[in-house]
Amino acid sequence: MLNNLLPMAALTLGLAIAPLRASEWDHKTAITLNEPINVQGTVLQAGQYVMKLLDETAERSVVLIYDRDEQHLITTVIGMPAYRPEPKDDSSFTFYEKSADQPAVLKTWFYPGEYGGLEFRDTTSR
Repeated sequence: MLNNLLPMAALTLGLAIAPLRASEWDHKTAITLNEPINVQGTVLQAGQYVMKLLDETAERSVVLIYDRDEQHLITTVIGMPAYRPEPKDDSSFTFYEKSADQPAVLKTWFYPGEYGGLEFRDTTSR
């Protein structure tokens, strides 16, 4: 298991996802990608995006991904509950292991200060 953690940590650091700002209720998080990533079958090219939860009290697992100005909805994905032992002060993202010729695939997203987050499935391993 330790052998899998090191490449994942290196991949996470290498992508340099930089959260710019966040909003409490919808978990609005602006991110900047310096490399493409795959989110459940949609490849987001390098650039700026906004991720946020669907504005519903009953459904907290639907994530909307917009362009940086929130003028264009790029994709909607459904995550499964994920948990971490300690919350962090910043948004946290992890990725599935992939070969160097494929975009990284988003695995989890945790909002700052929360134990619970969302896990996304890898649709590329079919």
